[in-house]
Amino acid sequence: MGSKSRTLVYATGQPVPGRGGSGFEKLYLASKDGRLDTDIVGVVSNHAYGGVRTLAEKYHVPFFHFSKPWDAKTYQQIAKASLADFFALSGWLKLVEGLDPNTRFNSRTVFNIHPSLIPNFCGLGWHGHYVHEGVYAAYRRREITETGLSMHFVTDKFDEGPVFFRCHVKINDDDTPDSIGTKVNAQEHVYQSIITDMVVNGLITWDGVNHDSLQVPFWYEMDQHEVAR
Repeated sequence: MGSKSRTLVYATGQPVPGRGGSGFEKLYLASKDGRLDTDIVGVVSNHAYGGVRTLAEKYHVPFFHFSKPWDAKTYQQIAKASLADFFALSGWLKLVEGLDPNTRFNSRTVFNIHPSLIPNFCGLGWHGHYVHEGVYAAYRRREITETGLSMHFVTDKFDEGPVFFRCHVKINDDDTPDSIGTKVNAQEHVYQSIITDMVVNGLITWDGVNHDSLQVPFWYEMDQHEVAR
């Protein structure tokens, strides 16, 4: 891609200072130790003084507070102000608008990490602990034996863009919604920077319109399994 890409992270985090935002933190640290070859040029949160801002100040990363309305105009303003090439959603719970395929700030450059195996437990209302509670209930009904995480490009509908990565996580009889969430989050921290590096360096792409246009390297395996921590 020539010069190093610029990536803006969106992370809701927690409204309490010092809590939440671990996905953003892992991406930032990976960008500094060479595992993620991009410049993290800022982080966005809808909480003005929450945990994401705490981390932004700790690492001297520009912080953007994004309050209502979460509309296309404001998404575009923040995108242009950041001068970012890519937009990584890492625990961002708001619908993303303004994904016009005729502009550079569209769904070709916006991607998300979701704590389930899409198309299960995804879409409007399925986020965070709600996902893990749903997974746990389905496991107790013997409908599923595993959960995991997915990474996908973003469209103007929740979790409907093309999926380009999944990590499968086994569920055990002694698991709870909390322990399931902890296991999935651990795998997010293993894989998110690795797969993000492939997106921001042009190894994983799509045309922003057609799901069938998804391109990955010939050697790439989309489905992976949890690794020991």
